[in-house]
Order: sequence, then C-alpha cells, then structure tokens
Amino acid sequence: MKASHVLLTAAALCLGTASAATYTVKTGDTLYSIARALNTDAVTLMRLNKLDSSTLNVGQRLQTGSGSAAPTTVKPAAPAPTPAAAPTRSGGAFTKAAATRYLGIRYVLGGTGSGGIDCSGFTLRVFQQLGISLPRTAAAQWSVGVPVSRRDLQPGDLVFFNTMGRTASHVGIYLGDGMMAGANSYYGKTMIEPLFSNQYWASRYDGARRILN
Repeated sequence: MKASHVLLTAAALCLGTASAATYTVKTGDTLYSIARALNTDAVTLMRLNKLDSSTLNVGQRLQTGSGSAAPTTVKPAAPAPTPAAAPTRSGGAFTKAAATRYLGIRYVLGGTGSGGIDCSGFTLRVFQQLGISLPRTAAAQWSVGVPVSRRDLQPGDLVFFNTMGRTASHVGIYLGDGMMAGANSYYGKTMIEPLFSNQYWASRYDGARRILN
C-alpha cells in the first residue's frame, strides 16, 4: 500500500473515532429530560452546544459530547415535577440536581408550585429539597446567608439582581460555569441562562449570598 493511502486511511479512522454523537430534539423533549437520558446535566449540554438558554426547538441537533450513539428517543419530562428528598446541607452538585427538577415550569408572579412559580418561589422550592427553609421574597432572601464576592461564586449560591429599581428584586441560583437557574418572567418559565455574559443580568447584578455550608 502506498504511503499516501496509509495516511488517508489513518486520518479517516481518526476522524471517525473523534466524531461526537448528536441527538435530534423531538416533540416533548426538554433539556433536562435529554440530559437525564444521556447521564449528564443540562449545564454541560448548554456549554457543549453554546446555548444561551435551556429553550430547545424540535429538530434541533445537539452535540452530546460522547463518542457513542445517543438514544433515539427520550422520555419527555413530566410537566409538573414532584420534589424528591435530598440530603440536608448538600453541596453544589445536589443544588444543581434540585434546580433542574423545576426547569420548564411557567412563570407566575407569587407562584410557588409546579403549576406556576416566580423567582423567589423557585429558590424556595429548590432549597426545600435540601432541607433548608428560605424566606418567601427575593428581598428577604437577600438578608440571609453569607455575602459572597463575584470572584468567589460557587454552585448553589443565591444571586440577586435589581430589575425594578430596588436591591434584590430578582433572585436565581448560580450553577457554575457562568450559568444560573431561575424563573424568567420575560421568557415566562424557569430556565438556565448565562449570568455575566448576558448584558441584561450583568448590568443589574447586586451580589450573592451563600446558604450552603
């Protein structure tokens, strides 16, 4: 065999091995349900696909970051997730898992349940799964925990914003890698989105509080 053929064959093998598997979004899929089926998390999928939010479109192809074939079907997530028990005083990994259970719920001002939820209702329910009771409003949640500087943010920290001309009128949960989870009134649902790379949130950032030990 000629040397050129050997090189071409080797290159083809390398390309075939390195090619990442993809998944095509189907009706009923959510970022969380896909991540769960692929044994990964929503934040990882967002980073792999350079997504600005957890919103997906039917037919959209997602890089899964795995060399093995992705599942052909994904069981749709239940529209009204039920909180699951979790260890108390858990770290960032448990907080991320708890937060993703509430993705896709519609935004309702004053809501605290799976039928509708607002920003502080979201954080309240997530931390309830960790055995921690938070005050009801974003302003009240601002007064608990330990202040954390932007450079020291860790997954599980509460992040606060001035969206209504007053301190801590909005709250979310930092997930790491520059991403946060929260109830977004503009998009009308709970979702994962960038924190500091999003000009809207970056310009309104008030600070953070650490609740978890």
